[in-house]
Amino acid sequence: MHTALVIWLFVINCIAYIVMSDDKNRARRKRDRVPEKTLFLLAFIGGALGILVGMYRKRHKTKHASFKYGIPLLLFLNALLYGYFLR
Repeated sequence: MHTALVIWLFVINCIAYIVMSDDKNRARRKRDRVPEKTLFLLAFIGGALGILVGMYRKRHKTKHASFKYGIPLLLFLNALLYGYFLR
């Protein structure tokens, strides 16, 4: 179970980072965007670190209060849950 959980964490965070990067590219090109609900869902199911890294590496959504405070909170909750399951 530990191995599957670590693989899940790696995969979901890579996906979250890629989706955040894609949303930034879409914003630059003035194309249809990834809904914020989708970004928060990815963060909630374990991809908060990927979203957070994407936010600051791509300078995307860093001024939105919901992302500025919500994603770190979800990262903290992710860490608590995964810490509990990986002990």
